[in-house]
Amino acid sequence: MALLLDYDGTLTPIVDRPDQAFLAPAMRDLLQHLAGSYPLAIVSGRDVADVRRLVAIDNIIYVGSHGLDIATPDRLYQPGEPFRAAIQRAAAELESRLAPIANAFVQSKRYAITVHTRLVAPAEKPRVAAIVQQVLAGEPTLRHMDGKEMHELRPVLDWHKGSAISWLLADLLAGHPPLFLGDDVTDEDGFRAVAASGLGIRVGELDRPTAATLHIPDVAAVKLLLQRLAVRDQAATAG
Repeated sequence: MALLLDYDGTLTPIVDRPDQAFLAPAMRDLLQHLAGSYPLAIVSGRDVADVRRLVAIDNIIYVGSHGLDIATPDRLYQPGEPFRAAIQRAAAELESRLAPIANAFVQSKRYAITVHTRLVAPAEKPRVAAIVQQVLAGEPTLRHMDGKEMHELRPVLDWHKGSAISWLLADLLAGHPPLFLGDDVTDEDGFRAVAASGLGIRVGELDRPTAATLHIPDVAAVKLLLQRLAVRDQAATAG
């Protein structure tokens, strides 16, 4: 089995600022143990460099920017590279125009931009949304996607977490039934990608329809599930 795990909201609780979403030492130890028995990939909206720094486990797969940046232990695949200049221009404009709005946080990534609104005053959120749309109008090679308390600008490219997972399952992870855990709208493509050959598990409240097969409530339940996989692995090894 291949373990495919989102980061924010799956391995760590959602926090007000993404730079404070640290992986608990016990969760890291558990992932390190599982990586010795299962192919393991972290599939995140974060930059590859960022999620690799936070997880800090060698010789696993890191998928960043919602699938636009894939780093395996021996190669890179970066379908988002042609859009890098547009991302940089839009990020600079968003940072300038959103600076007067308190707590509007622009997270510039290699192949995507996330504008976080969790701490923005409710009355100011429509203003943030309007500025995002205005910037987007000037960059026709980028598109908008909503998420939990955020706006995301990504390349106009038919590529997402599900595409990256399918690419891995056809190559490096061929023959490994996938188990994918995620919590956000952006993970729905991943659930669809694993439906035919594996299992998708939605983490968090069931506040919208999902393509996942199963549902668990929170990060604590993710940890319990991974612990049970580790115990099963130990039992199989002992047997």
